[in-house]
Amino acid sequence: MLDGMTETPEKSPSEPPERPDRHERADSADMERDTIALPSHVAGSGTLDRLVETARDYARQAASQNTLKAYAKDWAHFARWCRMKGAEPLPPSPEMIGLYLADLASGSGPSPTLSVSTIDRRLSGLAWNYAQRGFTLDRKNRHIATVLAGIKRKHARPPVQKEAILAEDILAMVATLPYDLRGLRDRAILLLGYAGGLRRSEIVSLDVEKDDTPDSGGWVEIMEKGALLALNAKTGWREVEIGRGSKEQTCPVHALEQWLHFAKIDFGPIFVGTSRDGKRALESRLNDKHVARLIKRTVLDAGIRSELPEKDRLALFSGHSLRAGLASSAEVDERYVQKQLGHASAEMTRRYQRRRDRFRVNLTKAAGL
Repeated sequence: MLDGMTETPEKSPSEPPERPDRHERADSADMERDTIALPSHVAGSGTLDRLVETARDYARQAASQNTLKAYAKDWAHFARWCRMKGAEPLPPSPEMIGLYLADLASGSGPSPTLSVSTIDRRLSGLAWNYAQRGFTLDRKNRHIATVLAGIKRKHARPPVQKEAILAEDILAMVATLPYDLRGLRDRAILLLGYAGGLRRSEIVSLDVEKDDTPDSGGWVEIMEKGALLALNAKTGWREVEIGRGSKEQTCPVHALEQWLHFAKIDFGPIFVGTSRDGKRALESRLNDKHVARLIKRTVLDAGIRSELPEKDRLALFSGHSLRAGLASSAEVDERYVQKQLGHASAEMTRRYQRRRDRFRVNLTKAAGL
């Protein structure tokens, strides 16, 4: 009986999402219909109607599911705010959007004050949603641009970064995992994510082979010297080389081989759920939230930053801690780390480096002082 029971996901500490009202559901349905449609002067047909649906499918792939969900929430929040103020969200009104941004920054309404980065993201979400509805939102309009500039000038703070998981941390974390099937899977997730500098979505989107599943985000080729990952990431396709480690116990490639072998996975998603008793791999792909929960749980179990209260320790680490850990720990030329993380610039890579020799290049002395 236990064999048929599936792994129960941990509950998210966040509050349950609000149910959209009828106006928001109508807005969502209208956008779904209007995003891709036939020109008004063209008569519909079975073939054209199918092409419309195909085009809509491609349009949905233009952004990641997480981005689309965030943009949908942005629009729902703005539409609800407009109606509470006796206004309508369509067509776009720069004056109303400027007032909306001011409300978000001041916290004068029932919602808490938002950070500058979140407000900027909300504005991007509104611009995207308006574009899907056939409107253009001019972010340079003075009613928007000047308010946003004032918000940034008054409220901008350095970004809060998640703490990096360093080499000694990842070793302690994987040491807390058992050697049952679930432990083999989670060990492979942590080691592969760390050595590859992978996003949590990239980890769980991997398939065994190319084109195994429609929702694949890449695949893995295991070689004698390591594993080659082909990833369809947020910045486009890229290859990630993960070499074999110095010891089997901490080698990400060996951990992956062990998981695939004992889970009997040779097709489809690599990282899947397990039965409740942990003895059988299931077919369903893991959600990327599993990676975040796994990191937080093993951080606690390994006693990392144990001098802090548990709540503070949990807040310090996230899925990005793996990427930051690789950037901070790899003692190699910066350009190799940049390539591994898939960054377009070295400056972006440096944002992930929590520790580095900041004064290796001393321009003061080089200038003769």
